[in-house]
Amino acid sequence: MATVNNCNIPDELYYVVEKHVWARPEGDLVVVGLSDVAQNMAKTIISVSVKAAGKPVKKARSIATVESGKWVGPVPSPVAGEVVEVNESLSSRPATINEDPYGAGWIAKIRASDWAADSADLATGPDGIERYRQFLDSEGISCTTE
Repeated sequence: MATVNNCNIPDELYYVVEKHVWARPEGDLVVVGLSDVAQNMAKTIISVSVKAAGKPVKKARSIATVESGKWVGPVPSPVAGEVVEVNESLSSRPATINEDPYGAGWIAKIRASDWAADSADLATGPDGIERYRQFLDSEGISCTTE
């Protein structure tokens, strides 16, 4: 895992850098969540509302809405497909995203229509880390180490 401006950025994930969303392929599904950068900027997450399983989703369209004391906003899907599972535990413990954004804090699992095509513009690996670094530097974003 790389650390960029005090933010944890695992290099094996795929990112929509500007939206702070990550994707991890697992078999024929894609697990989606918010990055450490997003949870750090939002502060304590108090509510998560996710599209129901079985719903179709378009790439870059919202699969969830996240609310914190500082922010309310959409979680755009990094892929097109169908929501097949949502992280039900977030309804009672939304702060799980703050505590473990890349593990227990995942938001939804999507059966991608075309992972190869949709992942082509996502940032990953060393190039993804560098793209994230450039974005964070240009925006003056740093995660706190509280």
